[in-house]
Amino acid sequence: MAATPRFRKDAVEGPDREDPAGSGGKHPVDETLPPLRMFTSGLQHVAAMYAGVVAPPMIVGPAVGLDAKETAFLMGASLFTAGIATLLQTLGFWRIGARLPFVNGVSFAGVTPMIAIGKDRGHDGIAVIFGAIIVASLLGFVLAPYFCKLVRFFPPVVTGTVITLIGVSLLPVAFNWSQGGNATADDYGSTTNITMAAVTLVIVLALRKLLRGFLQQIAILLGLVIGTLIAIPVGITDFGALGDAGLVGFPTPFHFGAPQFEIAAIISMCIVMLVCMTESTADMLALGKIVGRPADERTIEGGLRADTLGSAVSPLFNGFMCSAFAQNIGLVAMTKVRSRFVVAAGGVILVVLGLVPVAASVIALVPLPVLGGAGIVLFGSVAASGIQTLAAAALEKGENALIVAAAVGVGLIPIAAPDFYHAFPEDLLVVLDSGISTGCVVAILLNLAFNHWGRTPQDGPQDGVADSDLPKEPMAVPVAH
Repeated sequence: MAATPRFRKDAVEGPDREDPAGSGGKHPVDETLPPLRMFTSGLQHVAAMYAGVVAPPMIVGPAVGLDAKETAFLMGASLFTAGIATLLQTLGFWRIGARLPFVNGVSFAGVTPMIAIGKDRGHDGIAVIFGAIIVASLLGFVLAPYFCKLVRFFPPVVTGTVITLIGVSLLPVAFNWSQGGNATADDYGSTTNITMAAVTLVIVLALRKLLRGFLQQIAILLGLVIGTLIAIPVGITDFGALGDAGLVGFPTPFHFGAPQFEIAAIISMCIVMLVCMTESTADMLALGKIVGRPADERTIEGGLRADTLGSAVSPLFNGFMCSAFAQNIGLVAMTKVRSRFVVAAGGVILVVLGLVPVAASVIALVPLPVLGGAGIVLFGSVAASGIQTLAAAALEKGENALIVAAAVGVGLIPIAAPDFYHAFPEDLLVVLDSGISTGCVVAILLNLAFNHWGRTPQDGPQDGVADSDLPKEPMAVPVAH
């Protein structure tokens, strides 16, 4: 028993050590689980992210003029490429991959620019989008070793703010799912939808309270299954996709034609790539704290390379730009299952779903209100992790509280007032409409202004805010079990 505290401390302070406990053990991130636990835990990650992966192609496809069959093809391709990108992140090779339980999928940041690029142009529009993604992704791959050095500007006062914003920014997604997901539908926001979301939320909380061990860890998955079963007699489960799905469907390379390259489209997607890299950096810092393996420059460089390489390969198989999925960070925080191989199993499942449309349609049976109820817990867990980080950020010293106040305030603008920036140029909206990106930039700049610029060496850093709070050796943080 005496060895347990020592194991936890070493596992945090020495994430690169193969034997953190000194007794033949591995860091929880590098542990493998029994096959059944690996599959069910990986499936839970897929269930949490599925709607987010298929939503962008569902929006972009009709906007560029694709019919229902071609849009469904895009959705399958997005699942397939999300699986490849997730495997790159979790397993990695050479200096590619964060090697954390890090899920990748289609980025929402690119939806508006992609619609502007390809609107009503059909296959040509998709080809131009794919060409722009390839160029922007290759540029991001080259920039990754330099971009990762921004980690020194992410002390606790910044990381805590950004992690909190990640969680809070995701909550409206859960609320939208809880109402039905489609604001134009007749039953959007109906008492039936919201009640189903509430029932699922209660089920998940009850399962977390009553179950123990492995069953407690897959409480989200069990809650989704139970919620879906309840939703069948209620009448909000759609079996249409299951009947229309094919048994096998490989995403044929360049199905919509060879990539086309237009300067304006490339510039637009390069901006999106920078936004995605900023959000991925914040997500890696958040996940590193949660799993007890703080992300250093090398980890972030590998993670950004996996992001950008996955995005560069994605158009080959008719997929879009890939980036971190923050909602799965909440799942890691809640379940305490920190193994990257669990998420790798989820990546394999995504690849299978992309190759077997009928399997993907089974996951799609989960009604959005059911997913929304579970999402409230998942995304709230991310925000709670950010608040926990801020608790250690010495807010009582200097202007740290002011930094958090301003950054959170600016980051909440796109959530509280979605039309706030409506008069700004469309290209700027790629950044401004992301509360995570704007809040992150404000937090970094204010931290530099108040805690770095104009300070003499004799002044020393402010506790909890300066670069010394993110030392070259990973910092110790509490590990929840």
